[in-house]
Amino acid sequence: MKTQHESIFSSKTLTYFLQLAETMSYTQAAQILGITQPALTQQIKKLEKNVGAPLFYSVGKKLHLSDAGYTMLDATHQIYETLNRATDEVQQATSPDLGEINVGILASIDTGVFFDFVVKFYERHPNVKLTIYSLTRKEIWEGLENNQLDLAIMYLPDGSIKNWKQYEIKTILAENLLFVHHNEKLKKRRKVKLKDTLNRPWVGYPLDFYVNNQLHEAFRNENIDSPDFAARFTQPEQLLQFAKKTDTYTALPDSFVASRQKEAAGLYQAQFEPAINFEMSFVYRKGKSEIPRITNFFQEFDQYLIDKDYISRLTESIEEK
Repeated sequence: MKTQHESIFSSKTLTYFLQLAETMSYTQAAQILGITQPALTQQIKKLEKNVGAPLFYSVGKKLHLSDAGYTMLDATHQIYETLNRATDEVQQATSPDLGEINVGILASIDTGVFFDFVVKFYERHPNVKLTIYSLTRKEIWEGLENNQLDLAIMYLPDGSIKNWKQYEIKTILAENLLFVHHNEKLKKRRKVKLKDTLNRPWVGYPLDFYVNNQLHEAFRNENIDSPDFAARFTQPEQLLQFAKKTDTYTALPDSFVASRQKEAAGLYQAQFEPAINFEMSFVYRKGKSEIPRITNFFQEFDQYLIDKDYISRLTESIEEK
């Protein structure tokens, strides 16, 4: 039989409360949670009855947290933080050859090299269960915050993440954004100015994707309009194939282009002038790298890149362009 304490602080109830506190919309929160709005309303009313005070109030159609709601929100964050610390402490004592590692990869990042490494890692550590997710930046951040992800692979710098104090970064490689095209007039250029890329439509990433934001920022810094986009896709492979089959320009990370030279045959590549660069990095909560299986994971990944001579081959490919 559940006690009143368990009923108030069940994982489901707290999840519902946090989602509503984030969206301040019963309709939106219910959609995200995958439940009906009446079911969400019932759970919140039950929670309010148990704590003895309303947690939300409305002004017109706008929802607000009450004073009790803010107290509950702070307490809920503390509960999750305590659970996260306890989980980390337990994991640090485990074997490097047992357990799980959950990795979130930004959807716009090519996973080819990482997938090859995962195969090799599994062959040596079959009892370490790896789960790889392709996620949006918001989903990655939420996964790290809730300790559902051990590691994230994303592009940095990232101004959308404000609370960096509890996180660490391990750089994988420096990236340049390459201009990919089949314009004969530009084929001999190793560098192309942004203003010279506006005479044809583009194919690019969705509006809220990191690479698209970096590209938009570069055009804005040059005081010129961003290009017109004929289509947008989430995967770099889709951008490459669309650009290859149509009369469109695109921009892709050099690591992806270097690993897809066969598929990119017939397309020309050049660096932007000024350059558009960023870093691909691991992001993880402080202390995660001390967990034996994650320590081992990092060491083997570094060795894998060295054995494959990946970084130097990528650098040589960039210098040739």
